[in-house]
Amino acid sequence: MQTLTLTVPDMACAACAETITKAVQAIDTKASVQANPDTKAVIINSANDPNAITQAITDAGYTVEQA
Repeated sequence: MQTLTLTVPDMACAACAETITKAVQAIDTKASVQANPDTKAVIINSANDPNAITQAITDAGYTVEQA
């Protein structure tokens, strides 16, 4: 497991956070995801490739920046 901290500047609400969480967990069912729309931060604990995680969030329609 590794911890990945990302900034998602267009995450605006709880529904966005839920969408991002589901996108990450679609590629890693064991991933722990903390998405906070107030801080625009997403903290992910996963064994999956960080590039795949970033791509999953991007494919869900969000911009991802490394924190």
